[in-house]
Parts: sequence; structure tokens; C-alpha cells
Amino acid sequence: MYKKLKWPLGFFVAILGIVFLSPLFLVIICFIKCDSKGPILFKQKRIGKNEDIFEILKFRTMYIDTPKDIPTHLLQNPEARITKVGKFLRKTSLDELPQLLNIIKGEMCFVGPRPALWNQYDLIEERNKYGANNIMPGLTGWAQVNGRDELPIPIKAELDGFYVQNISLGLDVKILIKTATNVIFAKGVVEGQK
Repeated sequence: MYKKLKWPLGFFVAILGIVFLSPLFLVIICFIKCDSKGPILFKQKRIGKNEDIFEILKFRTMYIDTPKDIPTHLLQNPEARITKVGKFLRKTSLDELPQLLNIIKGEMCFVGPRPALWNQYDLIEERNKYGANNIMPGLTGWAQVNGRDELPIPIKAELDGFYVQNISLGLDVKILIKTATNVIFAKGVVEGQK
């Protein structure tokens, strides 16, 4: 029953979130525009449910000449590519807020496996072993709250598989609470911490 209600409930909460957070959105937009040239939003091709490709939305945290389709941790000297405002947005995970629009569009849920880059073939293949590409990706997930950027791909996929097998309201609430705790303490974030 919960699986059927999961996205409609998320849709409603995402709309409320955009309404209530709109003043914060405006402040972030002003800071991004004052800090560096380029668009406010960063768009990137990601893997969605059943491996459909969609464009994930984030507030831009890097300079516009940064390669788009490479995970940040694989960039040469990633710290030098992150803007001053971007460091703060990444540390607080505020850069992820535009994904409320992805939830409203039906491309994501609040909780699920974090969507892989379209070219992260090793992660996609590993997740296929657990059926983790067959459900809607999430703003946060079980792997996210158990290591985030620090996890090797096989472990990340295994944790995503655990989530697929155990989806429930209770687990989602637990993940959301752990996410809030991790964000407060910037736990598991590798880039943008210096």
C-alpha cells in the first residue's frame, strides 16, 4: 500500500516545500548570481526508474567551464572548481533543493537510490543485480545515509538493494531523519569541505 502512496505523498510535500522555501530559493539565487557568472541551475543527465534518462536539477555550485558528466570526486582538483557559494551549498546540501521540481515532475521521490550519472556504467550494472534501477530514484537514500561520497560502488549498490527489498514508511522516515542529521554535521561529504 505504501509503495503506491509514496510518490503522490512526495508530490504534495514537494509542492508545499517549494511554497514555504521560496524565500530561501530567492536568497540562494542572488548569492549564486553575485558569486560567479553562469546559470542558476545545473542540469545533468541521470538514470531514473527503469534506466530512463532524465535531467536532475541542482543549484550550480561549480564554475561553468567544469566538465558536466564526470562525478566530482573524479575531477582533477575538484576543490578549485567549486565556487565560494558552492562550498556552502554543498556542505549544507542546499544545492539539492531544486530536485523538489524533479519530484513534482514524477522523476524522483524523496527516498530511493540516488540517481547515477548516465555514464556511470559500473554503478548502473552493479545496481541491476539488486533491482535498484527498477524503482524511482530519491533525493536521499539508504546508501546516502550510510556513507554517501565515501562508499565504493559495490557497497553502494548493495545498500540500494537492501532498500529495494525493504521499502516501507518506517524505513523512509528513518532515512529522512538520518539525512537531516548527516546534513547538520556535513557527514559523508567529500568535496567542498575545505
